Amino acid sequence: MGKEPITSKYIEVRKSEIHGTGVFARIKVPKGKKVIEYVGEKITKKESERRSIALIEKNQGSETDGAVYIFEVNKRHDIDGNVPENTARFINHSCEPNCEPDVIKNRVWLISTRKIKEGEELSYNYGFDLDGYEDHECKCGTKKCVGYITAEDNWSKLKKLIAKKKAKKAKKKVSKKTAKAKKKPKKKAEK
Repeated sequence: MGKEPITSKYIEVRKSEIHGTGVFARIKVPKGKKVIEYVGEKITKKESERRSIALIEKNQGSETDGAVYIFEVNKRHDIDGNVPENTARFINHSCEPNCEPDVIKNRVWLISTRKIKEGEELSYNYGFDLDGYEDHECKCGTKKCVGYITAEDNWSKLKKLIAKKKAKKAKKKVSKKTAKAKKKPKKKAEK
């Protein structure tokens, strides 16, 4: 029989409005608490990269989520959290999170960054870079949401990229309308 799912007195798992399954506060969580440990198989950086690429390639074009649950621990190792006992893998991304990951003695913990109300969904910023950001749409629904799952350090650059794309789209739209208008024959005035 496999290992039991990791839990804590603070959490419960259920359906999320953000995405699929989520983790919620069972009771009030004080600021600065270790809410739950992110567990999994300790692997090398090389193995981490191999697994990430393999999973992405396997799931391209499929309806499957294809989520990669690899968490950086240090310069040499990562944790592959794609194991049944890793309940923390269900914690969703948010642009306005209430938790943050912290590596303490080579163990990854999710720590509350503020008081969390009973019933509130737990979240943290996944910290993705901007490579392929369009593949990682954010649905957190917060006032601060930037539309994509990326580290807060990237937000100003992301906003510029989005503005540039919108401007390009608008320019194309205007060009198409202008081209259509030029093609239409002008009506002759009736006598």
